[in-house]
Amino acid sequence: MSMPNTTLENSPNAVLNKSVAERYRHLACPENKVKATYIWIDGTGENVRAKTRTVDFIPKKPEELPVWNYDGSSTYQAEGSNSDTYLCPVAMYNDPFNGGNHKLVMCDTYKYNKKPTETNHRHTCLQAMEAAKDTKPWFGIEQEYTLLDMDMRPLGWPKNGFPGPQGPYYCGVGANKVYARDIVESHYSACLYAGINIAGTNAEVMPAQWEYQVGPCEGISIGDELWVSRYILHRVAEDFGVIVTFDPKPIEGDWNGAGAHTNFSTKAMREDGGIIEIEKAIDKLSRNHLRHIQAYDPKGGKDNERRLTGRHETSSIHDFSAGVANRGASIRIPRGCAEEKKGYLEDRRPSSNCDPYAVCEALVRTCILDE
Repeated sequence: MSMPNTTLENSPNAVLNKSVAERYRHLACPENKVKATYIWIDGTGENVRAKTRTVDFIPKKPEELPVWNYDGSSTYQAEGSNSDTYLCPVAMYNDPFNGGNHKLVMCDTYKYNKKPTETNHRHTCLQAMEAAKDTKPWFGIEQEYTLLDMDMRPLGWPKNGFPGPQGPYYCGVGANKVYARDIVESHYSACLYAGINIAGTNAEVMPAQWEYQVGPCEGISIGDELWVSRYILHRVAEDFGVIVTFDPKPIEGDWNGAGAHTNFSTKAMREDGGIIEIEKAIDKLSRNHLRHIQAYDPKGGKDNERRLTGRHETSSIHDFSAGVANRGASIRIPRGCAEEKKGYLEDRRPSSNCDPYAVCEALVRTCILDE
């Protein structure tokens, strides 16, 4: 097996002396001054942007923070002649990069006329969650991603070749099997500090590919937490001079793609005999396959066409299927749930770059609201 190429000399972040920044990072701030980093989804529907402001109090909930604005013409969300776009705080977390009382703030985006931007899917997702709240919908998302060097090559891969075939890398241990565990563990700790309900992490099937899980989360919080966890991942990798991609098929050929398998249940599914409710939900999903494919990546299904081929632990994008413990199906019922006759279902179709608000809204509207 080829040894990893760990050169990152092309990254300006990697060559900076981090110890210099530490001189300033831990300077004491006045007690009534808090850095609030506002995070939002840009016009691509898959990338995050952020900027920071000072507030003169310690916020206890996002509603206390001021509405802000930004130049939407520079984020693919507005024209230059009318570019002010509004940031409305909706969720707040501890800031693992600044510590203290400083906060990360997830925001909704609204146009000059106060209507949601085209990539603000949280707005309608929240409406669906409110309508379905009595069923107590839970979600858990398995977020896969790939680490790249500054040449946009998977981290650790030979510059003029490929690593050995897939097999030894999944949940692998050892320097010739997994690359950049420091980034993964740093992200894990940062999410826990922030208050993200991160459930675990593991190396994935393709070398330089990893996964972490967020959940279970009830209702709209799954989208808030997953987006902020993605922001944290980008920021951690930035410190190491490494790029994170959520592209669902970063390398063509005999290599696994990346997904965001979404685990979903209602209170009725989790109770004794809930398998009947799970099967009802699967039947509804089978009759709305195209609608879900269109909601499961930011390009209306085009990204998933490269991933959902029926190979590499995926189903075909063209066909709906379901099965117990079947990782080649659209919907998987975990074997433990089938044996206990209650639990949850796993929708394996969402792409790694999906908008979790759009995914979870589609599940709720199809399975609970019967829309």
